[in-house]
Amino acid sequence: MSCCLIPQGYKSILTAYQTQRAIGRLKRVFEDTLSMALNLHRVSAPLLVEPHTGLNDDLTGVERPVEFDVPETQHTAQIVHSLAKWKRMALHKYEFSPGVGLYTDMNAIRRDEVMDNLHSIYVDQWDWEIVINQNQRNENFLKDTVKRIAEAIYTTNERLQWDYPELPVSLKRDVTFITTQKLEDLYPSLTPEEREKEFTKEHKTVFVMKVGGKLKSGVVHGNRAPDYDDWNLNGDLIYWHDVLDCAIEVSSMGIRVNQESLDAQLTEAGCDNRREMPFHKALLAGELPLTLGGGIGQSRLCMLLMSKAHIGEVQVSVWDNETLKTCESSGVKLL
Repeated sequence: MSCCLIPQGYKSILTAYQTQRAIGRLKRVFEDTLSMALNLHRVSAPLLVEPHTGLNDDLTGVERPVEFDVPETQHTAQIVHSLAKWKRMALHKYEFSPGVGLYTDMNAIRRDEVMDNLHSIYVDQWDWEIVINQNQRNENFLKDTVKRIAEAIYTTNERLQWDYPELPVSLKRDVTFITTQKLEDLYPSLTPEEREKEFTKEHKTVFVMKVGGKLKSGVVHGNRAPDYDDWNLNGDLIYWHDVLDCAIEVSSMGIRVNQESLDAQLTEAGCDNRREMPFHKALLAGELPLTLGGGIGQSRLCMLLMSKAHIGEVQVSVWDNETLKTCESSGVKLL
């Protein structure tokens, strides 16, 4: 069910064409800043994968990928949901050393995504992945990487405002870290989404750690596929968005599963059938490098830094009639 709410009195600071130019500027600056911060090299990425490889991201396990038959190959192809697993295979193929990584433009279609101010069926993000050593599979290394990404976002905001000084966004530079269990302890009567909103409203720039496993209450803070992030070494980078008076998740990332955590999480999630897929077999056999990676939403970051009320103001997608009517009546121009 779609839901589009435009704040009363909202008006875009930038015109439609200024927005297009600012998007290009933001993306160039952020890519350069991020690649230097994490020692990443740009690579090309697939739009399509074959499902039998196990490379497509299953997200929460209920979303349906867009798929079709390819007569020439006699196989089915799927449009990617994300490149969470493909990147790890790519690092193995490129024989990257520890401390070196890749990033790429990821374009996906998530047909079952809700449509609201922050969500679209079209997904664009920077996917990145870096090879790490065994002694870097720890919380401190994860936190250090989060701080580097947050610093790249902070720098990009400053650079964007050199060109567009009318943009009013002021980001908190320091990141506040909190686990999903501590959030539940702080706000036991709230939903996970409400907990994130309350905490981020106070702290502005937040990284919520340990997403995917069950909390003391017996529920999970958020669903996470069992075969890419280690649920004890992952999290979401969240910013407070003044325009919508809400928390906005800009990035999801984590230290990836090793043999032991993949084995445990496949069983916990009831996904033991994946063990025979090529990706999972290679990982369980110890043939893939240890990595840390994630995705950073391009449209989400543009919304945040340009003070936009709807994701359709910074990306081209398709929308339901109710969204189109609401935006038109509010003077919001969708690209």
